[in-house]
Amino acid sequence: MRRTSTVVLAGVTGVLLLSALAAAQSNAPRSPWKYYPEDARANVGPGGPAPKRDLTGTWAGESSGAGVKRLIPPERTPPFTPLGKQLFDRNKAEGSGVLIAQSNDPHVRFCDPFGFPRNMNDQIRSMTITTLPDRTFVLLKFMTIWREIWMDGRALPANVGGRGRDAHDPTYNGYSVGRWEDDYTFVAETTGMVAETWATEGGYPHSVDARVTERFHRSSKNDLSLTMTMDDPKLYTRPLSLGEVHFRWIPSQTFFDFSCVPSSVQMYLKEMADPSSAPAAAR
Repeated sequence: MRRTSTVVLAGVTGVLLLSALAAAQSNAPRSPWKYYPEDARANVGPGGPAPKRDLTGTWAGESSGAGVKRLIPPERTPPFTPLGKQLFDRNKAEGSGVLIAQSNDPHVRFCDPFGFPRNMNDQIRSMTITTLPDRTFVLLKFMTIWREIWMDGRALPANVGGRGRDAHDPTYNGYSVGRWEDDYTFVAETTGMVAETWATEGGYPHSVDARVTERFHRSSKNDLSLTMTMDDPKLYTRPLSLGEVHFRWIPSQTFFDFSCVPSSVQMYLKEMADPSSAPAAAR
């Protein structure tokens, strides 16, 4: 009973402390350059109906500190082909018994770009979406990168990574085209991603011919969801669900960006991660 009472008392004290801090912070001068996560947390409810055919604005993701609804992860048991399973087994993702020092994740080890589609399902801090007459831009705050989705009626390139004058080089974000399916759902299709990148944090592979479909659905002024599937017959026996990500409208339209710094990562690996995984006799 004493332990239960202590836990309850500690919880109440914590709530009061957080409330006091929030009140003090709300009364403090605000910088128009700074991101305040509590503003997005306080932006409750739908905020009114969603505007038609408009995703424009800045959106807080799961890792923003704004209390956004957690993402639905990619499929737990991917339907690999034999080649897909072979490639997956080579990837050693951090977690599930694999330490950082043992991982061969190119981002974890070297800050290499996530590439698409992983940059839309990992480290989801925030994004800004803006539209021109012929294309939509998705600006990702993690690593400060941008994606370009063409809306001028062009088809996806049919020859990526091959030889010949009509061949296209693979890129980290691939080649994307988009269209409005209805007034509140924007569909983007992407192919031609660099095959060395991972499709997910868990190490799911993809080929250069993989085709990813994104469905951005704005259900209210404040709510946006993104569902992704990947069709890659070389590596998977059927389309693979890459999960669902949720976003909340940021009233101030400002966000604090975040980057992986290669020199800092190498220092961390050298001084902490790698030594901690060494056998005791070698320390």
